[in-house]
Amino acid sequence: MFLSFRRIVKTGFVNFWRNGFVSISSVVVMTITLFVIGSLMFLDAMLTSSLDMLKDKVDINAYFVIDAPEERIVAVQKVLETLPEVEKVTYTSRDEALERFKERHKDDQIELQALEELGENPLLASLAIKAKDPSNYESIVAFLDKDESTIGTGGTSIIAKKNYNENKEAIEKLQQVIVNIEKFGYALSLVLVVSSIIIVFNTIRMAIYISREEIAVMRLVGASDMYIRGPFVFEGIMYGLIAGLVTLVSYYPLAIWLGPATQQFFGSINLFTFYTSHFGQIFVTIMASGICVGALASYLAVRKYLRI
Repeated sequence: MFLSFRRIVKTGFVNFWRNGFVSISSVVVMTITLFVIGSLMFLDAMLTSSLDMLKDKVDINAYFVIDAPEERIVAVQKVLETLPEVEKVTYTSRDEALERFKERHKDDQIELQALEELGENPLLASLAIKAKDPSNYESIVAFLDKDESTIGTGGTSIIAKKNYNENKEAIEKLQQVIVNIEKFGYALSLVLVVSSIIIVFNTIRMAIYISREEIAVMRLVGASDMYIRGPFVFEGIMYGLIAGLVTLVSYYPLAIWLGPATQQFFGSINLFTFYTSHFGQIFVTIMASGICVGALASYLAVRKYLRI
């Protein structure tokens, strides 16, 4: 068995080098396929990180009518702080909102001049409500909608508006973008996988044609099916192994180069750090994908063109 396995491996190497140019072409196409598959892992991690960061920054801002008494606003704040879904509630008075507005627009004279011409503070007092989990915002908004006229003292509503719906729409749009990008990536990967299978399929078929006389001799002397088919299947696996190694090596300088840029753009993820910390998962995914594609294409070619 060991001698047969060694012969299968040796013949697989011989077939690989015998069809040098075609073998390299197969490896190049498989490398592109595996590169796209691996890139989907990186892209998914970056987009998911961005979505989580956006969700973490989202809160509900409840704005109160201009003539709302401060004691009623504070009463609303205390009620909200008792809710189990709420992590923190921050009160911003109209005067504080005005000071922050002036600080943000200190270099914009037009905005400051327009504010002075109004003659009074047009900004509203607000409560910034931070939930313990992003999924809790729906229930907090429902609580405000249901009890906004009674959570304070008095009987009329003092809440002018809530901004969660705009934030919710932004998150939902980002989630939809991520889903669409993932669908496009999977479709592209599928096209490249099929292309790789076709190219490896034709490469193995060519190797079978070149070795047809040797195969005929082996048949005459009673060689087993596995003994004849093995080298061609191993050749396909070699394409996947080499393409996988090339892909993993090419990721390293690319991750170093793009690491700082991704951290600056996405904020919470560095591509190089992700590559090194998840190398085991990336290695298994890339190598397993390469081996599976190469072995499948080889098996199909052997089954179709090597009738035993």
